[in-house]
Amino acid sequence: MGYMFNYLGPWRQQIPILAGNRKRRARLTFAEGEFAAVYAMSDVHGCYNELVEAHRRIEADAARIPGPKLIVMLGDYVDRGPDSSAVLEFLSKSPPPGFQRFVLCGNHDSELVQLYRKPARILEWLGFAGTETLHSYGIDIEHLLQSAAGSETIARVIRNMIPERHIEFLESLPIMLRMGRVLFVHAGIKPGIDLKKQKDSDLMWIRQPFLEEGPQLPVLVIHGHTPARTPTFGPQRIGIDTAVSATGRLTVLTIKGTRVGIL
Repeated sequence: MGYMFNYLGPWRQQIPILAGNRKRRARLTFAEGEFAAVYAMSDVHGCYNELVEAHRRIEADAARIPGPKLIVMLGDYVDRGPDSSAVLEFLSKSPPPGFQRFVLCGNHDSELVQLYRKPARILEWLGFAGTETLHSYGIDIEHLLQSAAGSETIARVIRNMIPERHIEFLESLPIMLRMGRVLFVHAGIKPGIDLKKQKDSDLMWIRQPFLEEGPQLPVLVIHGHTPARTPTFGPQRIGIDTAVSATGRLTVLTIKGTRVGIL
């Protein structure tokens, strides 16, 4: 059973597109009201079955809504859960008919890319996360480490088992999507800093002072990254990471006109 509330008000404006370059990921922009309905979810963390079920709920809800619809994924598709490879395969394919889908980058996704490109960091990466991701690709990393396999051997196994197209997909992901007053991002933003000056690292990793202070800009930030058992409502922000790998709950936030709700 979902619920809705009026969070946005009548504010509308057109925002210029913020492009990416070699030093940072792309930032996307749409006019408010461009989509009849927007659905957002975050921190799938390898939970493929829950991701598929969330898409089923979205399609059922959107069936009665005319006009274009958008699904926004807020990052962290790998690690923790059992099926990271299946999640990436699913998200790299076309969205449901009648939908656009934009997949933003999270810190765990960026770390997987770094590992693939620089596997000498394997021990550092495994200290952060990753064992479940490698298992989902059929890599027994514990056996490799116990057999004293060198970094070159581990690198070869990783590159043989993880499809290059999954890594290229993650490398292509934008970092931010803005739609009028609403900003979608993985972790949050640095309070009071112009959006054009926000660093990718902050957008993927920040917690404080964003969680306490909010964006300190005229935007409502929809984010994940900081898990809680239920969605969290802070100053000009809504956190929708409900720790699906631990709770089984993959929260879907909806925006329909000026109404924001939980599906």
